Amino acid sequence: MHCMTRDRPWIFRTYAGHSTAAESNRLFRTNLGKGQTGLSVAFDLPTQTGYDSDHILARGEVGKVGVPISHLGDMRTLFEGIPLNEMNTSMTINATAAWLLALYVAAADEQGSSRGSLAGTTQNDIIKEYLSRGTYVFPPKPSMQLITDTIAFSASQLPKWNPMNVCSYHLQEAGATPVQELSFALATAIAVLDGVKASGTIPDAEFPEIVGRISFFVNAGIRFITEICKMRAFTELWDEICRDRYGVKDEKLRRFRYGVQVNSLGLTEQQPENNVYRILLEMLAVVLSKNARARAVQLPAWNEALGLPRPWDQQWSLRMQQIVAYESDLLDYGDIFDGSKEIETKVEQLKAEARLELERVLAMGGAIAAIETGYMKKALVDSNAERLRAIEAGETKVVGVNAFTTSEPSPLASEDGEAILTVSETVEYEQIEKLKTWRSTRDAKAVAAALKALEAAARESRNVMEPSIACAKAGVTTGEWGETLRRVFGEYRAPTGVTLLMRGEASQSIAEVRQQVEALAAKLGATPKFLVGKPGLDGHSNGAEQIAVRAADCGFEVSYDGIRLTPEQIVAAALEHKVHVVGLSILSGSHVPLVRDVMNRMRAAGLGQVPVVAGGIIPPEDVLVLKQLGVAQVYTPKDFDLNRIMSDLVRLIDARASEQAA
Repeated sequence: MHCMTRDRPWIFRTYAGHSTAAESNRLFRTNLGKGQTGLSVAFDLPTQTGYDSDHILARGEVGKVGVPISHLGDMRTLFEGIPLNEMNTSMTINATAAWLLALYVAAADEQGSSRGSLAGTTQNDIIKEYLSRGTYVFPPKPSMQLITDTIAFSASQLPKWNPMNVCSYHLQEAGATPVQELSFALATAIAVLDGVKASGTIPDAEFPEIVGRISFFVNAGIRFITEICKMRAFTELWDEICRDRYGVKDEKLRRFRYGVQVNSLGLTEQQPENNVYRILLEMLAVVLSKNARARAVQLPAWNEALGLPRPWDQQWSLRMQQIVAYESDLLDYGDIFDGSKEIETKVEQLKAEARLELERVLAMGGAIAAIETGYMKKALVDSNAERLRAIEAGETKVVGVNAFTTSEPSPLASEDGEAILTVSETVEYEQIEKLKTWRSTRDAKAVAAALKALEAAARESRNVMEPSIACAKAGVTTGEWGETLRRVFGEYRAPTGVTLLMRGEASQSIAEVRQQVEALAAKLGATPKFLVGKPGLDGHSNGAEQIAVRAADCGFEVSYDGIRLTPEQIVAAALEHKVHVVGLSILSGSHVPLVRDVMNRMRAAGLGQVPVVAGGIIPPEDVLVLKQLGVAQVYTPKDFDLNRIMSDLVRLIDARASEQAA
């Protein structure tokens, strides 16, 4: 039936934040002026993992993938001139969510904005960090306790705030099938709500309100009919869980409230202008079906496979949303898919498969148990391997990648070498200098007292939110907050989910590489050893995992110790394992300083003869820089043929061995 009243559009967001709080503030205000209706804050990796900008692991990472927020002064600058009581702010922050929320509340208190007026979301989903994004800090149990603390605090102090946002977005980026995205995300929500219930911090009568404040952040891929069905399945399964598991009677509190960022995994470096169409189709998946429509949408930019988008690129994606919302007649109608046999059949199929997988996870003891055993991580690594295999084999066609590859040069991507935004190397130095000044001008006694109170609250399992806000106001830094809780809770390294074995069966192309590896082994008198390393704080390990798995399948002896290693640790491992080649994977834009550090340490350790290859989102001009530093080969997202990369490694090791023998 035709609607006489037009629906309100979803919230338009742009995921933004880079270099400094002042620069990010300028970007926020510009985007709001262009019609964006909510803020979505990207934090840099040191902030996300609880380190100050001058920590050894922060080297090269400051301001690269988001804004560095080291203390209340930075938060104040970030929102200068933006009244927080009028804003809807989404913060993509997980392990340190309690701290960033504390800083946000402290900044709002300073502005005179009442806590009751603050609206927004902290992502705060640690489970997907263990699975796909890697910015976890503490072990699962205390991490879940921190989430419970933020939920209980928000219940009493921030009635408009969504304290936890179950994020299946990164699961799809790590290769999750629609069924895995549905079941693993729902298992996460159940783990959080069961944890809150068990904590006894929320009276039973108020628990339905807590359920109603849980939101989701999902991904939408290119198979947009499947994605529409996935979103309808999500809404129906969540309604079922809220009603049957938690006894929520109010239909409004059972609604599946979600924001979305559409798929970045499928954006291509080749013919990047085609990404505009991909982004549009993916957005339609989450806005076409009224009964499963996103509450907020943020879109990547067409050139994100090349590097950081510029303000113009982000504006282009924002305009896409505005054209669909305001120029099309989409919002004039009810749900156009109700009654469709095709849609109903697919939705029921997805629900049935997701229920089975969810039951499997719950039977193991739930999402946390499935993290600790590595079950969910291994499932994602396997799905991603299958996705890549289908592209390599040509079964999945990707335009410009393995089909229709001839192309005219793109005028968009060749604009005087400035087709992406680059963060100046001076940003890190300036941020560290400002941090030193901040530390030297605060009241040291007040800082020590606030940290002592925080530590006591954590040790006694009391809610850490108010002590964290007190820390924020005393001038405590992100690294000091993180270090204090690390001391209490310890640190954690999640299972990699990577099985480094040669499988029995092999495709013809893998069999060919195996023969090359065997011939090389005979020549070397040993199996060639390959170290896959992830220096710095970049936790996006999907590419590194697939390289490690394929190398093992081709017959290499592979060392892969997961994420977040210092250059020093990587070189020590190369020395210990006597490796023949080192591969470095970095997707955070910090490739130049980190690779430079590794190369210098390799030479100092007497490993100058060992070839080093690098992979990541690396612009052409940086490829030249890395090669000048001595990197033998650089791979970017366009290099999808993993077997060709394995053959390259064989040739590299062979050539270096021949040079040494000569």
